[in-house]
Amino acid sequence: MSTQPKRTLTVEERLAANEVRPDRCSHLDLVEPGTCGTCEGRECTRVCPAGTYRWSEEAGRVIIGFENCLECGACRLVCPHANISWRYPMGGMGICYRYG
Repeated sequence: MSTQPKRTLTVEERLAANEVRPDRCSHLDLVEPGTCGTCEGRECTRVCPAGTYRWSEEAGRVIIGFENCLECGACRLVCPHANISWRYPMGGMGICYRYG
């Protein structure tokens, strides 16, 4: 009886298996949007696994795409200015993990 190694899923394959039900309004906000302009590291744009935050040179601020949020809370932990207001999406909206 030959045993083949089990195939493990990549991070991208696991994320694709999840269901996302975006809320109509954002559950992520910036407390003081101007603060992001003074932030040198902009850690939120680098740590988010879903790419929810991106810096816009034209707008001179961080743009939030809340529909992609995986609700991990990493953005709040790395923001040196505690400038991210985060709450769970309303009424069963948000991410539904398939693989725990």
